[in-house]
Amino acid sequence: MADHVLSPNLAVDQEADRILKAQRRRHLVSMVLRYGILAAVGLLMLYPLIWLVGASFKTNSEIFAGAGFIPHEPTTSGYVNGWKTSTPYTFGHFFWNTFLIVIPKIIGTAISCTAVAYGFARFDFPGKKVLFASLIATLLLPNVVTRIPQYLLFRDLGWLDSFLPLWVPSAFAGDAFFVFMLVQFLRAIPRDMEEAARVDGANTWQVLLFIVVPLLTPALISVCLFQFMWTMNDFLGPLIYISSVDKFPVSLALKLSIDTTEAFEWNRILAMSVLTILPALIVFFVAQKYFIEGISAGGVKG
Repeated sequence: MADHVLSPNLAVDQEADRILKAQRRRHLVSMVLRYGILAAVGLLMLYPLIWLVGASFKTNSEIFAGAGFIPHEPTTSGYVNGWKTSTPYTFGHFFWNTFLIVIPKIIGTAISCTAVAYGFARFDFPGKKVLFASLIATLLLPNVVTRIPQYLLFRDLGWLDSFLPLWVPSAFAGDAFFVFMLVQFLRAIPRDMEEAARVDGANTWQVLLFIVVPLLTPALISVCLFQFMWTMNDFLGPLIYISSVDKFPVSLALKLSIDTTEAFEWNRILAMSVLTILPALIVFFVAQKYFIEGISAGGVKG
């Protein structure tokens, strides 16, 4: 009698176990397939960067021998000769020039865009809607439209062949995208703490500095990261305004290695390209948590 009672239960348990194993098997196959596709697509996207690093250790002739990234006869001559450059200056000098452009530009952008965004987000004043609409409209303008007027203006001011044309626009909130981004972030922040600070006697600048800026930290880090990467990659700006070799950033220094009148060593160019993108990669991976937080918070809450 007991066997007749237990047999149906045993059959049910076995069927449930079989279904559970089948589900686990399907989940495992789905997971392997999904991550396999992601890994293949990721490798396809990253392969140019991987090849760049590998090719920087190849000889000039081996670079064109195949598409593989592993060098058969690794050499550091590209880094040694590339660092020396074909000018009286080493590549370190051009790195220094780059940071002389990047650091003031980041500081100017963070300060000016924060102040302007705070004004748009927290105050009502005559012409606010018109000014904000003009700000948004500048986002739709291609940079090439303003190149000639800016060049003529900086020429009349006597700023050509200096870093001022690259610094000053950022110091006066010339990057409309960053202002818009911070405005959207500020609109998502409640005003309770600011109002409490005003009740305690804080003025506008104290509220901005001690209350708003700490709350804006994720967005400000995103702004600084964007500006850092864009400035490091900027080629046209320095090309237009800087003519002296001793003031060239790395983007122009790489162009010096290419001489169309005679053969040149590609491994030198690739090696210096690796060093050029290295700071941006390091900064991004170190601060990616804040970068993603700032973008997602500004996008979702705004």
